[in-house]
Amino acid sequence: MTYTEIREALNKLSLTERLSLMEDTLQLMREELQLHEPPPTEHDRKAQQLAAAAKALLPDYTADRELTGFTALDSEDFHETR
Repeated sequence: MTYTEIREALNKLSLTERLSLMEDTLQLMREELQLHEPPPTEHDRKAQQLAAAAKALLPDYTADRELTGFTALDSEDFHETR
């Protein structure tokens, strides 16, 4: 079946039928992509966990001054004395 024939056939379907067909097609494409993608590595999984944890803690760090109190010193020079 050619591209033109597919387009002509799609035009004969109702909007609901075309939408359903598109959803089915996307699902098939997602499944095919998953077959060809390598599984996530341990490093990828840990990075995802850390990102999720950082995102979960963001409200705490933006609202709780005690957690960010030392950031006031960020602009000061640090010199180690011996």
